[in-house]
Amino acid sequence: MNLHEYQSKQLFREYGLPVPAGAPARTPEEARAAALSIASNGWMVKAQVHAGGRGKAGGVKHADSAAAVEAAARELLGKRLVTHQTGPGGLPIDTVLIEGTHTVARELYLSLLTNRARERLVFMVCAAGGMDIEEVAAHRPDDLLTLEVNPVVGLQPYQCRRAAFKLGLSGPQVGQLTVIMEGLYRLFVERDLSLVEVNPLAVTAAGDLLALDGKVNVDENALYRQKMIEGLRDTGQEDATEVAARAHDLSYVSMDGDIACLVNGAGLAMATMDLIKLYGGTPANFLDVGGTATAGRVAEAFKLILSQGTVRAILVNIFGGIVRCDLIAEGIIQAVKEIGVRVPVVVRLEGTNVERGRALLDASGLSLTATNDLTEAAEKVIAASRA
Repeated sequence: MNLHEYQSKQLFREYGLPVPAGAPARTPEEARAAALSIASNGWMVKAQVHAGGRGKAGGVKHADSAAAVEAAARELLGKRLVTHQTGPGGLPIDTVLIEGTHTVARELYLSLLTNRARERLVFMVCAAGGMDIEEVAAHRPDDLLTLEVNPVVGLQPYQCRRAAFKLGLSGPQVGQLTVIMEGLYRLFVERDLSLVEVNPLAVTAAGDLLALDGKVNVDENALYRQKMIEGLRDTGQEDATEVAARAHDLSYVSMDGDIACLVNGAGLAMATMDLIKLYGGTPANFLDVGGTATAGRVAEAFKLILSQGTVRAILVNIFGGIVRCDLIAEGIIQAVKEIGVRVPVVVRLEGTNVERGRALLDASGLSLTATNDLTEAAEKVIAASRA
C-alpha cells in the first residue's frame, strides 16, 4: 500500500525526521490558507499522486504569493497527472501539499528497503539525490552505498557514520544523518513498511539536513495490525477493479492483454499466465480466487473480469486441493447465467470432486469448452480469443 507524500511526512515527523513546514489542501481556498499559515518567502504546490516524476510532468509548482498558491492549486486540483510511472491515463489530483521553500546547497538520496534474498533490511545512500536513482544504479553503480542491517543487533552508529562519509557530510551533519537513519529504521520496523525513500534529502544553505520529499510503501499483509495506516489508504489512486476485488477477498491485478485468467493459487496463476504467453497470447489479468473459493466468489470474479472491456476470452484453471471442483463449476454456471458472458470460456478442472464438477458443466447446457490438459486449454483459449 502506498502513502502520499504528505502522509509520509506525517510519519517522518513522528519519528524525528526534519521535514519542511507544510499542510495538505483539497481546495484552492484551503491551499491559500495553508500558505498564509506557513512563514516563508515562497511556497511549493505539490500534486499528491502515487507516482514519481511529478516535477517533470508539471505536478510541482513554485508560487511567490498566497494568491499564486491558490491559482496553482486551482490549476492542479481535479485534473489527472500523467508521468512516466502512471501510464497514459494518469492519476487524479485530489490533494495538493503546500510547503515553504528552502535554499538547497546539495541534494542526497536515502532509502531503506528489504533484501529478501539476504533476509536483511538495507539502507541505500547516494550523493546524487533528486535524480532517477535507477539511472544512477545502472550507469554509476559505484556512486551507491548499500548497508545491510543485522536484525539481531539493529542499525549501528558506525554504519551511519559510513553513510555520512559516503555522502560527503561532516561535523554536526554526521549526527543529523544518524538521527534520520535511526528514525527511518524504527519507522520501518514498527510500521511494517516494505520501502521508505527520501529523495531528495537536502543539505540546506545553513548546512542542515532536510527531507524534501518522502515515499512510503506499507506491507499490505500487516495492515491488520496497522489500523491507523490502513485508514490513510487512498483508493482513488488505485485500479478500480483491484479495489473491488479486494472487497471480495480476491487477489487481482489488471494487465494489458485480452485473455482473462481465473485461477486458484498464486503459483498456478503465474504458471497459467506464462503458458498463455508461451503460446502467443497475452493475459488480461492475474486473478487468484484462493484456496477457499465459493460459488459466489467465483461469480464475483467473472464480473470483475468482464468489467475490463478488452477481454476476448476467459481461461478457468482450477486445481482442487482444498477448494472443490464442483463448487467452482457451480460458480462458473452461476456467473455465466447471471452476467450473460458473451466471450468464449475455456475450463480446465483437476482435483477434488473433479468428475462432479465436469458433470455439472456438461449438464449446464452452456457454451463452455472443457479440457483436462492445461497446454490444450491454453491453445484453445488463444484460438478462441483470435476468432
